[in-house]
Amino acid sequence: MSVATDVIDGELAAYRARDLDEFLSYYSAEAVIRDADGNVLMDGEEAMRAFYGPLFRDSPDLSVEIPKRIDFDDYVVDEEVVTGVVLEGYPSELHAVVVNRVTGSKISHVTFLM
Repeated sequence: MSVATDVIDGELAAYRARDLDEFLSYYSAEAVIRDADGNVLMDGEEAMRAFYGPLFRDSPDLSVEIPKRIDFDDYVVDEEVVTGVVLEGYPSELHAVVVNRVTGSKISHVTFLM
């Protein structure tokens, strides 16, 4: 296991627990989340708080499974199956590839391939 994998495993545990403050503690304050086309979905902690706060609050059965993982240097690439999503505009189940870049001990960049 690598430092990057440990960071992502901690972030996933906080996600599963729907603990917003713990979840955000794994991200740098300037973290950027993009889609597959490079469009910025979220930029910084406040944008992440605005998205994940309602998701965690309104999704009591939220769960994420990681069927496959690639750990490469500062990158952790996970296949994610997310269920129990209750958020307007999103399906209750999502299947994605998530590319996480860990800089130091914080997630600095995320790209969602969906």
